[in-house]
Amino acid sequence: MHRRACLAALLAAGPVTAGDTFPGKDRFDLDREDIRAFVSDVASRHELAEEHIYGLLAKAEPQPKILEAISRPAEKVSPWWEYRRRFLTARRISEGVQFWSEHRERLERVEARTGVAPEYIVAIIGVETFYGRITGRYRVLDALATLAFDYPPRSPFFRSELEQFLLLAREEDVDPLSTLGSYAGAMGAPQFMPSSYRRYAVDGSGDARRDLFLDWDDVIASVANYFREHGWQPGEPVLAEARMTDGLSLDLDPRNLKLSHTVSSAREVGVAFETTLADSAPVILVPAELETGPAVRVGFRNFEVITRYNRSVRYAMAVHDLAREIADRMREERPG
Repeated sequence: MHRRACLAALLAAGPVTAGDTFPGKDRFDLDREDIRAFVSDVASRHELAEEHIYGLLAKAEPQPKILEAISRPAEKVSPWWEYRRRFLTARRISEGVQFWSEHRERLERVEARTGVAPEYIVAIIGVETFYGRITGRYRVLDALATLAFDYPPRSPFFRSELEQFLLLAREEDVDPLSTLGSYAGAMGAPQFMPSSYRRYAVDGSGDARRDLFLDWDDVIASVANYFREHGWQPGEPVLAEARMTDGLSLDLDPRNLKLSHTVSSAREVGVAFETTLADSAPVILVPAELETGPAVRVGFRNFEVITRYNRSVRYAMAVHDLAREIADRMREERPG
């Protein structure tokens, strides 16, 4: 009876919105068995009061548009040359150069500490949020609750992320009722999911906080830490241009993310490329379709690390190519 009275009081408080952005017309039924089980489980394992969790979920607003977006049948995968065109724009490159120039000292400090090349940190932030400008318009609480409780195909994953978000709000200066992010709940300039925020974000500014929204020291250091924790090899290559032996046709799956070849075995199947890595070094053969026809590139371990950020070889190629374009422009502007 006490629990029902508590829920009734919470629901009577009316919708909580961020300005006029979230005009939610509905709420989650907090008496649902799955929601009650979630609250009980999270509260017992993390010493969180059930009333606190119910209080937040009472203010969460289901977002049908998120369900439409995530449930929409996957469109035909764009060939690489079309995908590349969306990210390798003159504006994104020029603003990447500007971002690097503005944050040069931060990037150099982080590179000295982690070995992660500045151009890849800059490119990740450029691809993810256009250097921090486009970080998402959905309230993270709404996004994660919607996907956790109303999207059965991936509800276990998003319930875990909702749990991580509740813990993040307790640990960091993250307001669970106003924090905005992507429709999947990714946050800040580097678009970390709550679990990644808790595990990989670092305090780059030394203020005892991990702020991926406003603190560029923390943002840059956290992206580098993510790369390092996933196996980034300082000074090693990311991707090599390649050509196929005349008449060779390789049936490459763009969904493959495994380093399933070595330098030696890739050459044995007819892929020619240059590298100083040993014959035994692992590689992935990446389909990189051009307007003129099929093509292939060779990704090394650092390429596979980029795919850990977003599970897509096209995404990783876009990050690499943007990084190279920005680095080349920086060298042109500061020769020697």
